[in-house]
Amino acid sequence: MEKELIINSAPTEVEIALLEDTKLVELHHQKTNNNFLVGDIFIGRVIKLMPGLNAAFVDIGHKKEAFLHYTDLGPKLRSLIKYANSVTAGSQTTHSLDNFKIEPEIIKTGKIDQVLTRRQPILVQILKEPISTKGPRLSCEMTIPGRFLVLTPFSDVVAVSKKIANAEERKRLKTLIESIKPKNFGVIVRTAAEGKKVQDLHEELALMMDKWEDIFNQLKNARPPAKLLSELDKTSSILRDILNDSFNRIVVNDKQMHQNIRHFLSNIAPDKLDIVSLHTKGKSIFETFGVTRQIKSSFGKTATMNSGAYIVIESTEAMHVVDVNSGHKMSSKNQEDAVLHVNVEAAHEIARQLRLRDIGGLIIVDFIDMRNNDHRKELFRVMREAMKKDRAQHTILPLSKFGLMQITRQRVRPEVKINTAEVCPACNGTGKINPSVLITDDIERDLKFILQSSTKAKLILKVHPFVEAFLKKGLPNLQMKWFGRYYKWIKIQAEPSYQLNEYRFFNENEDEIRLN
Repeated sequence: MEKELIINSAPTEVEIALLEDTKLVELHHQKTNNNFLVGDIFIGRVIKLMPGLNAAFVDIGHKKEAFLHYTDLGPKLRSLIKYANSVTAGSQTTHSLDNFKIEPEIIKTGKIDQVLTRRQPILVQILKEPISTKGPRLSCEMTIPGRFLVLTPFSDVVAVSKKIANAEERKRLKTLIESIKPKNFGVIVRTAAEGKKVQDLHEELALMMDKWEDIFNQLKNARPPAKLLSELDKTSSILRDILNDSFNRIVVNDKQMHQNIRHFLSNIAPDKLDIVSLHTKGKSIFETFGVTRQIKSSFGKTATMNSGAYIVIESTEAMHVVDVNSGHKMSSKNQEDAVLHVNVEAAHEIARQLRLRDIGGLIIVDFIDMRNNDHRKELFRVMREAMKKDRAQHTILPLSKFGLMQITRQRVRPEVKINTAEVCPACNGTGKINPSVLITDDIERDLKFILQSSTKAKLILKVHPFVEAFLKKGLPNLQMKWFGRYYKWIKIQAEPSYQLNEYRFFNENEDEIRLN
């Protein structure tokens, strides 16, 4: 599979399109002034405790108070609070945890008011970006992610990604990391670390420890609320998380960002520098690579597939609902096989749409009914396979007895919504047009005005084909009557792209004669 990253940089935002085999599968937007991204670390202050919700609201500088639930505090909360207080007070003089005494873990079933107090400063990390009317969601389980590893302070656990199937490789990575990791720091080994040398992993571990030192240095003089560590910009974080051997092109339209990406890649994947190119042509980068066209066809209530079948996506406050329709393209020769074919095609499209729109929460899919148990199992297998490329955590359940499939998908940022509808050029969005019977009166009024202004000009009138046929109908027709009235032959041309009541006058050089 070939992957391409197309990056459109504008003064106020960056748009990033991920293409797989030229098909748009992810679309990311980042405002240049967005200071609350997933992964950012803050020193905040507890504003209020809500024992009924078993949660706290924390001020991190956002207009909406951030939400911190007890289950997101993490078992190492006491160690985190002790470390933050020690650094602020000056008793912790180094970012290293070699001589730091780890505190007892908090219990999973505890209460928020047993571990936190009002106006208490606290180290937090953004778990979910602000969505709709809700502020950011926070966690106290600090993680510093890299391409191969994730660093977790106040822990000694080394965990290896389950996607690394080879037992020998898992054992090698665990032994290697245990030998090089700092004391009282845990490490999660990511899938991308498979087959990597100790030098690569050691260098990344050193970079992550540098970030932890930056947090320490800023924390010494910080007054809550304050940001201590910024997550990478959207472009760099996407490259860090998904860059692999199947990437064959990264195109960007901004010189500065082009240099930044090359610098970033030189640190994490020097062998990939050649795939980065700068787009300098006059045409917009999204137009050149067909992204704009795919955005127009992929967003909206209905998404049509190659076979003519289509899916309808509706959103409510509680869930998202997807309905699969066969349209008129289903073969009647073998109904069961035809239904399976449409459902399988829809499963691939639904998996793409969930990634593209970044739809999270509960999703209910109403596939076309299938009575064959083997077909139902095959559809479930296809759906799971299609969702494997999705980086968001998700769970898929088999078809219920009502033929519904339930999917839950992690939501960490607002859903991507793009309105692809355009204002109707005929009615300008009002839903009404002038009476069609009066169009000939309007044309003649404008014709008379033009002829009074310039009697020598040769005129061409372009109209909708129906209007052209009406103007030339019969003997004598309106075209002949105008000639007799104004002593001027008006050439009439049909223009299929025009609306019914749309017309324009042109001179002999095909330049439009504008009347307003």
